Amino acid sequence: MKVDVQLISSDTIKPSSSTPDNLRHHTLSFIDQIAPSIFMPLLLFYPTDIGVAHLSNEERQTRIKESLAEALTRFYLLAGRIKDNFLVDCNDEGVHYVEAKATCKLAEFLEDLNPAEHNKFLPYEQDAVNELAFNRPTHDLRLRWDAIARGSSNVATPLFESATIFPPVTVPSFIVPCGNSEKEKIAIKRFVFEGSTIAAPRDKYRTDDTNIEYPRPTRVEALSAFIYDHFLAATQPDPNKLYSLSHVANLRNECKLVVFHHILTPLRDAMKEVDVDYVKSFQESGGLTNFLVENLERFKKGEVTPLTFTSLCRFPIYEADFGWGKPLWVASARLQYKNLLGFFDTKSGSGIEAWINLDEEDMAKFEADTAKVSMV
Repeated sequence: MKVDVQLISSDTIKPSSSTPDNLRHHTLSFIDQIAPSIFMPLLLFYPTDIGVAHLSNEERQTRIKESLAEALTRFYLLAGRIKDNFLVDCNDEGVHYVEAKATCKLAEFLEDLNPAEHNKFLPYEQDAVNELAFNRPTHDLRLRWDAIARGSSNVATPLFESATIFPPVTVPSFIVPCGNSEKEKIAIKRFVFEGSTIAAPRDKYRTDDTNIEYPRPTRVEALSAFIYDHFLAATQPDPNKLYSLSHVANLRNECKLVVFHHILTPLRDAMKEVDVDYVKSFQESGGLTNFLVENLERFKKGEVTPLTFTSLCRFPIYEADFGWGKPLWVASARLQYKNLLGFFDTKSGSGIEAWINLDEEDMAKFEADTAKVSMV
């Protein structure tokens, strides 16, 4: 359904206490320097008849603002500003806060979902978002922010030490492009894969290679393979172009990834090596920097078509309780780049929602191709 969103007010929320001088300048890690500035929005929808129903909207807004200000004292980086792609000036400038009103009922909205309307719930156009986009810290912020809002006194302060493991280098600031241009229109679609149907692609992309530690791919791995295969089948790839598939990996954990049967062994072997020591050695040798600089021009010229996946599956996004219960639904919005795909758990935890951003022509072909498959 169409949604009309009316702006009520806007404000800047600053940390409730000033950041100490010894924390004023935070050096970016090498990983932060080369990360594309891609904003992955999360929209959390709460019914009004749960939790502390006696709280008025004004009281809830006050709780949100005060708890955010306190949370920013721990996540002081997010209240600062990036300088020269080298450091964060933790100057307590704060974060933008907007209050708005949608002229529809939540039940009506959820009955007639239209992901193209979700961007109306965002405070900025996507291409206007500041470069400060530390994805994992923002999720950690949410976990601590809602605990503070509920009055918890046991809220840990995070450590920001990635630059000690991945020291920065002197490189120009750049964003790895995802292939869109001003003339292209990006379409977003939500595909829901119920838990009972995900077993089929997991079996399809299973390998008989006895050298593979986990021959049956995970849910995310299997769906990545399924979507990639159908993307190629639908768009009929140009033989003169290269096609790349990538997954955003969390380097804070050991990363072991399978994608699909015909590249199962080499990709898993490669990803097993992607740990802290590997990336550190690669960074120190200058290999990754050289690789990125050399290949940036190929992306700009359109010689490479990337398909990039990220997953928030197993992240506790449905646990966000600010004192009035947990969200009824968690969603995303249209991104500024095409060929980006995000995986979220369904509320039950057994299924997966795939939020897919393609250009409109490719999306029409992709929908037509996947319509032939009963699992979608």
